[in-house]
Amino acid sequence: MICIFRKSILLSLALVLLASVSAAGAETSMDVGSAQRELFLEANTFFNQANEVLMLDVVQAEDLYRKAILRYERLVAEGIQNGKLFYNIGNAYFRLGDIGRAVLNYRRAEQYIPNDTNLQKNLAYVLEQRQDRFEIKQKEKVLKTLFFWHYDLTAMTRSILFGVAYCLFWAVLALRVFWIRPFMTWILGISFTVVLLFSSSLLVDYYVKNSNRAGVIVVPEVVARKGDGASYQPSFEEPLHAGTEFSLLDMRNQWLRIELTDGSQTWVPDRTVKLVSEKS
Repeated sequence: MICIFRKSILLSLALVLLASVSAAGAETSMDVGSAQRELFLEANTFFNQANEVLMLDVVQAEDLYRKAILRYERLVAEGIQNGKLFYNIGNAYFRLGDIGRAVLNYRRAEQYIPNDTNLQKNLAYVLEQRQDRFEIKQKEKVLKTLFFWHYDLTAMTRSILFGVAYCLFWAVLALRVFWIRPFMTWILGISFTVVLLFSSSLLVDYYVKNSNRAGVIVVPEVVARKGDGASYQPSFEEPLHAGTEFSLLDMRNQWLRIELTDGSQTWVPDRTVKLVSEKS
C-alpha cells in the first residue's frame, strides 16, 4: 500500500542555504564548453558574494545578484537549458524582490528537475508571497480528487510503479505457461490496471510539457482588460500583480487573452508577461 503524505512547507531563511547548494550542484550537471563554463562559474561567484554581503550592504548585494543574473541569462541565450541554471536565476530574482521572474524561472526549472526537493520548497514559498489570490477552478479540483495518483505522486514514483507493474505482468504471464494458479489471474488484472493507469499518467505529463502555454505576469502590476486594447474596460477592480500565473488562449495586436487559475479570462499586453516555454 502506498501512503501519500502532503507536507506543509514553511520557509524563510532556508532559501539562502538552498540557493548556494544549487549553485554548486549545477556546475557538475551542465554540458558546456570552456567559455560557457567559465561564465557559469563567474555567475556563481557573484551570486555567492551577494549572499555573503546581503546582511551588511543590501545595495552591493543587489548589484552582485544582477551581475549573476546577466551571466546566467547569457548562458540561456546561448542555448543552455538546465534545471539548475533556471533554479539559480529564480533564486537571484527572488533576492531582488522580483516575484514574477522568480516564479517564472522556478517553473522553467521545474520542466527539467520536477522532483527536486529544494526547487519545490522554494517555489511553494515564493507562490505564497504573491499579492493576487485566485481559487482553483472547480473542474481542476474534481480532477485532482478523482485522479489523485496522477497529481499527488511524483513523475519518478509513477515511473517506478509503471516499471514494476509492467515487469510483473509479463513475468506472471510467462509463468502461467508452465504453472497455472487462480491467483495469477488477479495478479495479471491488477498489474495490467496499474500499467494502464500510470502509462496514461506519464503520457499526459509528456503532452502537457510539449504543449506548455503557461505564463507568468512579470511586471509589478498590469490592468487586465475585457478586450485587446487599452480602450477596453478593466476586467477586475484591481490590477493583476507580478507572479500571477495563467494559461495562454490567444494572441492579437500585441495583446494576449489569458485564463487565470480560477477560470476567468482577460486580456493583457504581451510586454507584461513571459511564457514558461520561452527561454528569454
